[in-house]
Formats: sequence, C-alpha cells, structure tokens
Amino acid sequence: MARPAVVIALPPSESLPVSAELREAGFELVAVEEPDELVATLASRRDVAVAILDGEADEELTGEYWFALQNAGRPIPALTVLSAGAYQRMVEMDDDGSGNEYFTRPYTAESIRWRVEAMCIRRETVDDGSGPVLQAGPVGHDGWSRRATVIAVFNPKGGVGKTTVATNLASSLQARKGKSVLLVDADTVTGHVTTSFGIEAVRTVADSWRDETEGGPAESLTELASEHGSGLRVASLTDSPIHTEVLEPARVAAAIAAARRGFDVIVVDLHPSYSTLNRAIFEEADRILVPVTPDVPAIRAAVQLRDVAGALGCRERLSMVVNRANSGVSVADMERTVGMPAFAQIRSGGLLFVRAANEGRTVIEMFPRERITSDFDTLADRVLGVSAKSEPAVKAGFRLPSRARVAARA
Repeated sequence: MARPAVVIALPPSESLPVSAELREAGFELVAVEEPDELVATLASRRDVAVAILDGEADEELTGEYWFALQNAGRPIPALTVLSAGAYQRMVEMDDDGSGNEYFTRPYTAESIRWRVEAMCIRRETVDDGSGPVLQAGPVGHDGWSRRATVIAVFNPKGGVGKTTVATNLASSLQARKGKSVLLVDADTVTGHVTTSFGIEAVRTVADSWRDETEGGPAESLTELASEHGSGLRVASLTDSPIHTEVLEPARVAAAIAAARRGFDVIVVDLHPSYSTLNRAIFEEADRILVPVTPDVPAIRAAVQLRDVAGALGCRERLSMVVNRANSGVSVADMERTVGMPAFAQIRSGGLLFVRAANEGRTVIEMFPRERITSDFDTLADRVLGVSAKSEPAVKAGFRLPSRARVAARA
C-alpha cells in the first residue's frame, strides 16, 4: 500500500538526513525551495499529507508556504521546525486552525519521522483514496472511522491519587458505560498498574521496541496490551525506570494515536514530571485530568501546572478532579485558588481501595453500590460528554486559611 508524500522545505544540512529517515519509512519525499514550487506540487498531487518547513530563517517565506497550504483546497498541515526562542512568534502568526505543529531544534531525524507518523494518523486517510496511511494489517469494518478519546491523567505532584483515578475511571468506562477501553501505564518511573491488577509476565513497549531493533516484528499497543478480568486492555511502556532510552517521545505519541482506531477511550497514566515524554503525550491528549487533593502542597502543584500548561499550549484541555473531596480544603476554595472549576469530585475511599488492590481489582468492580463508585461513574459520564444524574454534593472540608491561600498562590 502506497504511503503519502511529504513535502520538505528545510536547509540542506537538515533536509538530507530527514529525507533519508522518511524514505526508509516508506514515505515519498518532495523537496521544494520556493512557495511557487509548493503551489505547483499541490496542484499536481493529491497524496501530500504533511509539509515540513523551516520556521526560523525567513518568517515571511514561512508565511507564504502556510498560505499555499491553506489554499490547496484540502487540509494539509505544516510541521514547522524552529528554535525555542522563535516558537512564540510563529504560534502567534499561526491562527488558521489547520492543525499545524512545531518542532524545536535540536532534533533527530527519527523524532521528526515519528511526529510525521502521528500527523498522518490524525489525517486518517490519504486524499487520493489509497487507504490508511500507516503500513499495517487489515483495517476492520469501521477502521479509520473510529477515533478514541485520549484522556491523560497527570499532576506534577505525587501522592494525589493519579493512578487511582486512572484505573477506576477506565474500569467505570469499560464495565459500567459499555466502552472499549485501553489503559496505558506511561509512568516510566513508578508505574505499577499491571502489578496492582495482578497481571503477570507483561511484555512492555520497551521490550518490544528493543527486540524490533534486533530484527523482531513491529508490535502495536493493541497487540501488546494484556486483558484484565474486567475486560480492560492494559499496556505498559516499561517495567524498569533504568532502560527507557528506546521510548522516543514522538514515537510513543504516534503509537497512542495509532491505537485510537481500536478503542472508544484511551486512558493514559503519567509520571509526575514535565518530561519530554509527558509533553509529547499532552499533545496527543484530548483532555488532561488533573487529580488534586485538598491540601496546600497539592494545590500549589496544580497552580504551577496551570501556568506551565499555558506555555505548553494545553491549558484549555486541563480539567481538575478533586480527589478525597470530603476532607481538607473546601472545593470552592480550591477552584478559586487553582483557577479551574472542579470537573468532578471523588470522595475518600479509605480501605476500599486497599481491599480492591489486594484482589487485583478496582473499587468499581468490587464495590458497585458504594457512593465512591457513583463518583467515578459521574466522572466517566463527564469524560464522555453525557449529562450525568445529579448527585448530592460531596461535603466540603474546612476553608483554606488566608495565609495558606497566599502560600498556595506563590
């Protein structure tokens, strides 16, 4: 199956290695040096999927390239390469909503390749009708028409119930909402989703990709995922925080994008850091759930995330989930201090979580009649955009003292 064409307008020193990497992956490359050449290429070819541009040497020239892509009569995104210092200027110029993306220097040719893969996946099909973009096995009857919602669960502070929210949300979506769910343990340092689920002999993404470099077969997240007793599919990036160099961030994001066609929802549990891997997954996520416990350190971390997310371009996708909402600082004070409304509230589960973990199950499975299970059902409904049945508000805790409130904003 033919792969799409990629237009490259980069300096020769970068164009050569990038072209070689993309050609090795099966893409056809079209090099252009002037906007007129791009216009002529787009007029004569319907298989151009992405244009890779230099956004630093000549901003006016870059703008002309963008104009040509906008007027091609079909959506063709640009992947613009530039320095971190030039990033903000180019983002302000780009307001056409065409799905343009950016890549900062320095970079590797392989990382560009995986970003192009992800962008092609999001386009879903080649305009000339030649079929799915990726070289892969047969696509099912609904194939590329399905696009899972990707939910990342993240907070830069540990101990706020991030994994608890991820696992029980995934369980509610699968067992109680009838959705097909993939749960990805992307915490490469302290991830223990498969262990807590009692899933043994897991083949991780890192295992697979290391084998692939030695001639093994390419395996997707769907193929690597293990099935939990609840029906959930669970995939883990790694079982060791030491050997993670094979987990190239852009490729991980591309793998998640490729898995969209096989599920209704993908829930990704992340490590509490602003790593390049997490930032790549932020870009792929449709919503980023931020579990926050009602205590000053957790609130400070959420305020920091709110500000950092603005610089990362994902602030509008943040949704605060107040965990252990019936103890500590009131939800109203948390909303005012963090600057985000509470997307959902999860009450304290106490020993229920311990008992469920000891059985390798979730609270959703073991305690379907408990109020905390209703909290997760409400969260699942909101993730799905369903109007949930009105639940009594979780009883608020003490109000945030003024001194602590000031400290939380610091």
